[in-house]
Amino acid sequence: MRTLTVDLAERSYPIHIGSWMTEAPELLAASIAGSQVLVVSNETIAPLYLAKLTALLPAELMVNELVLPDGERYKNYETLNRIYDNLLENSHNRTTTLIALGGGVIGDMCGFAAATYQRGVNFIQVPTTLLAQVDSSVGGKTAVNHPLGKNMIGAFHQPKAVLIDVSTLQTLPPREFACGLAEVIKYGLIADPVFYKWLEENLDGLLAGDVEKISYAIDRSCHNKADIVAQDEKEAGVRAWLNLGHTFGHAIEAFQHYRHWLHGEAVAAGMVIAGELSRRLGYIDEADCGRICSLLSRAGLPTKAPGDMTVDDFMQRMKVDKKNRNGQLRLILLQSLGQALISDDAPPEEIAAAITACQ
Repeated sequence: MRTLTVDLAERSYPIHIGSWMTEAPELLAASIAGSQVLVVSNETIAPLYLAKLTALLPAELMVNELVLPDGERYKNYETLNRIYDNLLENSHNRTTTLIALGGGVIGDMCGFAAATYQRGVNFIQVPTTLLAQVDSSVGGKTAVNHPLGKNMIGAFHQPKAVLIDVSTLQTLPPREFACGLAEVIKYGLIADPVFYKWLEENLDGLLAGDVEKISYAIDRSCHNKADIVAQDEKEAGVRAWLNLGHTFGHAIEAFQHYRHWLHGEAVAAGMVIAGELSRRLGYIDEADCGRICSLLSRAGLPTKAPGDMTVDDFMQRMKVDKKNRNGQLRLILLQSLGQALISDDAPPEEIAAAITACQ
């Protein structure tokens, strides 16, 4: 077991990494407040892990379960209301605890429900996908999507704990695992050049399912995110680095109505565009761009943006990005491989050229 701490003063919380369901099941009960629990999962994860998780809960708790449809296209207000309905129908009060069992969609929606139900209740993240384990479960960002933009309706609401059981990755399809690797690679690119080189040297082991290497990659990714969140919880500065590739990626997802590419795939293509724009602005060179494309390609991720998207398709959707300030497009670029920067003044013609070059 590895344990990290997200240091946010009185709202600090642990991230436990390991096979905790079998080795340290008491961690779940230790993070529960009150006598009521609602476990929220989806149709894919519930048959695999819901019964196993609820069996770890103390018998004296009142436990309700809610299984939602699986997929980014269900991350909306209609699905969110099913969580509120369950809470109200079962008379959950302000001391209840919500448990998010699943990937990033479940974690984001369950967290947003916890942030807003009776003005805020406790919740626990139990992420079961690599992407959720290294990214969305840590940091307290919760949200649902709007047809015009991803994660546009949400709140910052930190969990009581993040419980990562690496064994859940054994049932994760290869495509979903690759999507998680996109976020893992992101950490190396934005803030950890040593880790990026380690990824280049150890990617084959990760893809082969080496548990020690996977656990190390999760630990290093969570360490990087926890450090950034502790510095900037509400994304006033360096936390924006975590959005490398996401502005372009979210545009791809919105264009496709969240139905074709997965989040990690869109982010991978977005990181390639961000790298190309960084090259055009003189920060990194062609060899650096080649290293980015090579690693993403080896991970089984796309390195080209969708060919049916025009530059205008990108720009119209990027205008509603949450990082933008006073109508100015704010992008996360690379000063070097391992060092991100925030750019508020990238020339529109260079952005357009970067998008076109990556299609």
